[in-house]
Amino acid sequence: MSIRIGIYGYGNLGRGVVSAIKQNPDMSLSAIFTRRDPSSLKINDPAIRVLRAEEAETMVDEIDVMILCGGSATDLPVQTPALSRLFNCVDSFDNHSRIPEHFAAVDEAASQTGHVTLISCGWDPGMFSLNRLYASAILPEGNDYTFWGKGISQGHSDAIRRIEGVVDARQYTIPIEDAINSVRNGENPVLTAGQKHTRECYVVVEDGADKARIENEIKTMPAYFADYNTTVHFISAEELKANHSAIYHGGVVIRSGKTGNGNNHVIEYSLKLDSNPEFTSSVLVSCARAAYRLKNDGAKGCKTMLDIPPAYLSAAPAEELRKKLL
Repeated sequence: MSIRIGIYGYGNLGRGVVSAIKQNPDMSLSAIFTRRDPSSLKINDPAIRVLRAEEAETMVDEIDVMILCGGSATDLPVQTPALSRLFNCVDSFDNHSRIPEHFAAVDEAASQTGHVTLISCGWDPGMFSLNRLYASAILPEGNDYTFWGKGISQGHSDAIRRIEGVVDARQYTIPIEDAINSVRNGENPVLTAGQKHTRECYVVVEDGADKARIENEIKTMPAYFADYNTTVHFISAEELKANHSAIYHGGVVIRSGKTGNGNNHVIEYSLKLDSNPEFTSSVLVSCARAAYRLKNDGAKGCKTMLDIPPAYLSAAPAEELRKKLL
């Protein structure tokens, strides 16, 4: 029996989930839910049902896990708790500083109805979170460093697009090379957020929009831009499409520490992604499998990737994993 998946939201992430499901034979797509007119979505497969978002509650018996593909700024804080009352869910909430409050809201909702929801499933938070955990457990005396980019952040770009007067936007996160080199050299520097990254924004605005206000709102946005050296470029829609359509990203997690006799060690995990949304979608799909298995184990409430047995992410049976991976 395949795991029946629903997709809530159909932007870059939702399209990536459709592609990822096709690579996982233990899964099937039940329906896509959208706030737009369903007939306006360009779906190549006529067998895929596309329904209005408010119709999701009519599908509770036909979906094992709902994958939420909205933005972290305003969508997921509302959608994930609401849908967790109806379904087992997975989201990619990526506002690190607000994960504890998001977890609490989702845990209350999912626990009341006996569902399991995995939040913050992606590459960071997500894959990078796991590597920070493993490295800090192995080197308890040391420091963690995370560098993102250069690449386009979906969450930060979405946050800019929510500003009044903004038509479209792309935000590049750019690591500061001197900081990375210092960490790799084992110097264990103390770095603020702004000493590790800069942020560069390319923004298309409505005719007559107040650019000074928009730039100020971007640069002072808490948890997104306020702590960084941020540059804002106002460009045309044509230039954005021509020069900023690729959605690549990546980054590194480094743990620098000492073992008992004072020997120095550096652990590094890196990602280089041609498509940020497609990779994130693939993580979401693997986590949907884990959510399904956790539910079958009798779990309920909110979980993160830190709570998942690693084998639950894989479609391979446990004996195959032991044979090939250990």
